[in-house]
Amino acid sequence: MPKEKKMGRPTDNPKGTSIHVRLDDKCVDILEKYCAQENVGRAEATRRGIIGLEDKLIKK
Repeated sequence: MPKEKKMGRPTDNPKGTSIHVRLDDKCVDILEKYCAQENVGRAEATRRGIIGLEDKLIKK
């Protein structure tokens, strides 16, 4: 039997990779303040932080 597609909203940018990190109190405080200021969740704030690192990559 063919596998049925999952119900849900289709996306152009699926997020299939999960990461788990431990943060100290200072990092949690910064993250929470940013989330409140920008009205975004922790995952979105983390993605924005990672994307912000792109300019610091060494181009070879």
